[in-house]
Amino acid sequence: GWYSYRSSKAALNQVVRTASVELARHRVCCLALHPGTVDTDLTRAFARARAKYTVQDVDEAAEKHLAIIGSRTMAHTGRFFDWQEAEVPW
Repeated sequence: GWYSYRSSKAALNQVVRTASVELARHRVCCLALHPGTVDTDLTRAFARARAKYTVQDVDEAAEKHLAIIGSRTMAHTGRFFDWQEAEVPW
């Protein structure tokens, strides 16, 4: 199941990878962020699965993402980071 969801994520990853090459020419850092589990209507629908993860408040998650973005440099372009700032291998 979830073919369209999973394929859209794969497409997004590829866009980040290829856009980062083009944007680097203009000194723009392009990266992907994995938000983790955020308390939203979507994740609430999967209460049993949510129990396995740290669930972040929406505002907390947004602040964390802004902090991650603010701490990245051109050395990070084209890479993928999770909500704890760890790099996620493609």
